[in-house]
Amino acid sequence: MSLIRLRTFVEVYRQHSISGASRALNLTQPAVSQHIAGLEVAVGRRLFERQANGVTPTSAADDLAADLGDKLDEAEAALASARARSMDVAGTLHIIGHADFMAEVVSEQLLPLLEAGVRVHMHTGDGDLIKQMLLEGHCDLGITAHPVTDKRLKSDLLKSAALQAVAAPAIVERLLQTGDLPQALAQEPMLAYDLEFPLIDHWLKKNRMEDKGLVPAVVSQDLRALRRVLTSGFGWTVMPVYLCQDLLDKGELAIIPPPVGTTQLDYYLVWVPGALRQPRLAHARQTFLWRLQHAE
Repeated sequence: MSLIRLRTFVEVYRQHSISGASRALNLTQPAVSQHIAGLEVAVGRRLFERQANGVTPTSAADDLAADLGDKLDEAEAALASARARSMDVAGTLHIIGHADFMAEVVSEQLLPLLEAGVRVHMHTGDGDLIKQMLLEGHCDLGITAHPVTDKRLKSDLLKSAALQAVAAPAIVERLLQTGDLPQALAQEPMLAYDLEFPLIDHWLKKNRMEDKGLVPAVVSQDLRALRRVLTSGFGWTVMPVYLCQDLLDKGELAIIPPPVGTTQLDYYLVWVPGALRQPRLAHARQTFLWRLQHAE
């Protein structure tokens, strides 16, 4: 059974579209149709039902996809990584992620790629934009703090960051003097990533507190902006320790002691499966995973 036909099948199955698969594989639509037809002859069953808008997998296609699993992607990724070790990987890499993480973490990991001749274009955005830019082919790799549920994308855990509730030392001292931390927090201005404040909500639940109708005084999807407001002596928030460790060491910020425990934020490296056929992208993915998963 042809590996090329199986790759074509996987793309059509994922996208429910002959035209979408042809774009992803850089093949003509007739070529994709021929691959599927040849595979249907080989398995002896119809794999897709043609519809007005795309195709619908049959039960035979579901069975074949289940049997293949991620094996084809893993084989192609291994081949691309091996090829990258013996080929020139120069070219442009487009990567998108949360602004603060890109600036504070990703930028420190670029040197091996830059020295290999890779030109890096960094883009910033939240979860929905990251997903959109990857699926539409505008970016090659994405980094997101949102778990990836879209089956058209693949992901690996890249880094887990410890979270702490922080504020200026004077504010922390005032909070602790009240003897009622939940009530004291409710009376202090709160700074948040967005109006749903997921980092704060998770920390509050971990420490058995209620949000008590909290409304953010400042909202920014770049946590460095919140960090700057905190150092001016205004409000409190929950943020990754890597963003505030230096300020904690200098005494410009202080940790609000958690009654129960701390929380963490997971960052994921995300890509479209077929993208790893390109040696440059396979090399970049492996570089980020190795350096960040093994970082102290």
